[in-house]
Amino acid sequence: MTDDTMPRTAAGPITITDVIAHPLTQTLPKPTITSWGTYSEVSMVLVEVRTDAGITGVGETLGRFAPRAYAEIVETLLKPRLVGREATDIAAHWNTMRRALSGRAGGMLIEAIAGVDIALWDILGKAAGMPIATLLGGTGRRQIDVYAAAVNWLDDGAADAELDRYLERGFNRIKVKMARPVTQACRRIERIRARAGDDIGLCVDANWGFTLDEALVVADALSANGYFWFEEPLRPEDEAGYRELRRRTNVPLAAGESNYTVDQARHLVETRTLSVLQPDVARAGGITETRRMALLADAYDVGYAPHIGMSGIVCETASVHLSAAMPNFRVMECETDASPFKVALADLSPGCVRAENGTLDVPTGPGLGLEIDWDAVGRLTVR
Repeated sequence: MTDDTMPRTAAGPITITDVIAHPLTQTLPKPTITSWGTYSEVSMVLVEVRTDAGITGVGETLGRFAPRAYAEIVETLLKPRLVGREATDIAAHWNTMRRALSGRAGGMLIEAIAGVDIALWDILGKAAGMPIATLLGGTGRRQIDVYAAAVNWLDDGAADAELDRYLERGFNRIKVKMARPVTQACRRIERIRARAGDDIGLCVDANWGFTLDEALVVADALSANGYFWFEEPLRPEDEAGYRELRRRTNVPLAAGESNYTVDQARHLVETRTLSVLQPDVARAGGITETRRMALLADAYDVGYAPHIGMSGIVCETASVHLSAAMPNFRVMECETDASPFKVALADLSPGCVRAENGTLDVPTGPGLGLEIDWDAVGRLTVR
């Protein structure tokens, strides 16, 4: 059989014919409340990559606000660089898309690339008839550990009620949102520990909410109450602050959801300032770049724990596949709000529904292992 007559299957070329960006907005079932504020509505972009083999891949871009601007980048800046090229040349496509804009990598471009990249991995898995976790090398994990996210920054009674619901659902690891004032934060740390008991794993996410001096006080309270990490205590640019915080406290530090590329994660990983790196696959250039970040962390005995946040089922599922395959995986965030982006967009139930006893099964279907409900996409599309 010559190259000209070779069928377009896993054994032959698969050409990209179209790239479509769907800007979506959802109203959350209940607001997410952090040190930054209250979020009742968020957005994303679902990226659809079509091929001449009849295989379509889907990806997700973290575009929480102004989703049409992200869609414009995908369709105007990235699509012309992809149509007509072989879909399985994922690394080459990543580099080509990165060169669409000059300057330091980051921001909307890398987040837009993430959506395309995830879709290309979905195509590769479907063409090969394998889940993405297997294509990434696999580690034999059929289940991954997860933690419930999150007990919001609410008054004591409401926070207690959220904690109780997670405990009743069998979560044995739970994230707690933390913010100023510091005295109230320290009281909340003690209160949640006393209510949860010593057998429940607890961590805190500050969403950059503290200065270094404030973070030191909070870190002492976390250490005294046995919390397993302190997430994003400082703004991501303050790498010197992170190093100083690591030097002066013994609570493990976690961060990385604000990093776009492996270069941006490198210094805090190489110096072992972080105990856990938390890239978000829908921000950090997709599966290709997130994998590089996780493997860099592994080389320095730093753990990998995917960030999910208010994202959708595609981001969550891609993160599950990475979790199953990365050697230094620790635990994955399981966002428990049953938002339309997780509940309505695909045939796969969200992790918060599938999780049992603090674990989540890894999808076994080809690619991501989910099918999109395009009627739901139409309902959520920003017109």
